[in-house]
Amino acid sequence: MKKYKSQATQFLEQLKAQNPHLEQAQREGRALLWDKAPQNPEEVKRTHLARIKQRSYVYSND
Repeated sequence: MKKYKSQATQFLEQLKAQNPHLEQAQREGRALLWDKAPQNPEEVKRTHLARIKQRSYVYSND
């Protein structure tokens, strides 16, 4: 019995076969935007302490 493959799956498989570098390029793009290197704990602490607490209602005159 032949397994069913949707048109989307077939398209993606064909695209990856035609462009073998595509998956690596996607990983590199993700690394630029999302995968962050471990941060310095001192800098994280300093950044957290430097934050100003926002009022519950931003437009109040308090």
